[in-house]
Amino acid sequence: MNLSNLHNIYFIGIGGIGMSNLALYLDHMGKKVWGYDKTASPITKRLEDKGIDVYFNIDIERLKAQALDKTTTLIVYTPAIKREEHEELDYLMSNDYKVIKRAQLLAMVTDESICLAVAGTHGKTTTSAILAHILYDSGIKASGFLGGIAENYNTNLILNGSEYTVVEADEYDRSFLQLHPEYACITATDADHLDIYQTQEEFIEGFKQFAAQVKTQVFTHHNAPISGKTFGFETTDDYAALNISIKDGIYSFDVKTPNATCNNIRITLPGRHNIINTLAAISLADSIGVSMTQIKKALATFKGIARRFTYRIKTDERVLIDDYAHHPTELKALYNTVRALYPEDQISIYFQPHTYSRTKDFWDGFVAILSQFDNIYMLPIYAAREHPVEGITSQALAKDIKNIQQTTQLITPGQLLKTVAGDSNRIIVMAGAGDIGEMIIEVTEHLKPTRHA
Repeated sequence: MNLSNLHNIYFIGIGGIGMSNLALYLDHMGKKVWGYDKTASPITKRLEDKGIDVYFNIDIERLKAQALDKTTTLIVYTPAIKREEHEELDYLMSNDYKVIKRAQLLAMVTDESICLAVAGTHGKTTTSAILAHILYDSGIKASGFLGGIAENYNTNLILNGSEYTVVEADEYDRSFLQLHPEYACITATDADHLDIYQTQEEFIEGFKQFAAQVKTQVFTHHNAPISGKTFGFETTDDYAALNISIKDGIYSFDVKTPNATCNNIRITLPGRHNIINTLAAISLADSIGVSMTQIKKALATFKGIARRFTYRIKTDERVLIDDYAHHPTELKALYNTVRALYPEDQISIYFQPHTYSRTKDFWDGFVAILSQFDNIYMLPIYAAREHPVEGITSQALAKDIKNIQQTTQLITPGQLLKTVAGDSNRIIVMAGAGDIGEMIIEVTEHLKPTRHA
């Protein structure tokens, strides 16, 4: 299948963060792009602003009326959508249209360039955004397909040529096995998506299969059970962050590479985990010949990713932090970062668990880390692609947390505004990968100080 022969691209699930950047890219390439999504969102609004039609209802008759040419039309769908649950997808598959998953399309795009892939349970989006920013700032002809909105560019697609592509290699549904990148890094291998992999050993085996497909060089966190050049905090690592200090929220550290040392690199991203993400990006940029001087310059101007420790409000009276954390390891990094920045304050977290399977698989981990916060407010589980699982509820999770931390309660989305407004703690964190990312927009507007003329 050759993209040059395909002129009409219909996306089912176009509002997904990984679907939308491909839609934007193909629209930029002159393709006719349009799609379906379940609900409107800031992402679908951004697509519509670019002239891409987005439909929010399933309508087979509309598809029939478009009289799509099967030889020049491609249907792309997200694995979050199942054929048996979506009439359009079933119709298109039953009528012999070219239908592929998003990961297959991403592979088609990257096959035409030198691919730099970022894999790992955590840190993919931040690392890929840092790397794409380094390449853009260095004038390298590259496009970055990001799993979040880069603050520097206000988009999840960075376009500056096609010699290189920067992509996230997603382990969900074994999507990353569609890719055969020239270079790749693996930021973390904590077990996740056990609804797909069943066991931690099978999960690790998936990463090993991915690493075996990398054509030139793999870079891994030094704790990862995968062979490759390493990055981390030890002098024995190929890429090491040394002499780390923090002042006024800005990290400063030296980086040792296999060939040189670059002193006093500065980043504004909070948390030591973001030093690891930065090292991963440095390893890939260095491997294709970007100088450490240029890398250091670019890092100083990187602003971050939306919903990755984003300050929605930051005043003497109130701090509201927005974060995508939805796995116990990510919540631990989030808690450690907030506690380091605000050691004397009481911290409230409003958490929306993401998927029943993840909640079930990492139940004890969620209980252990969430109970570290001073006040815990649990929202109902965001189902995403899943159906409810008996006994796996936010109510049951809150009950177990409350056995350790009494200040735990379950709230509904309808109670959120009033509860946050009445929260006496100065530091408030809202975390999760579901629609809590949209809820916080309304919360922010509600809490913002009123300005009088």
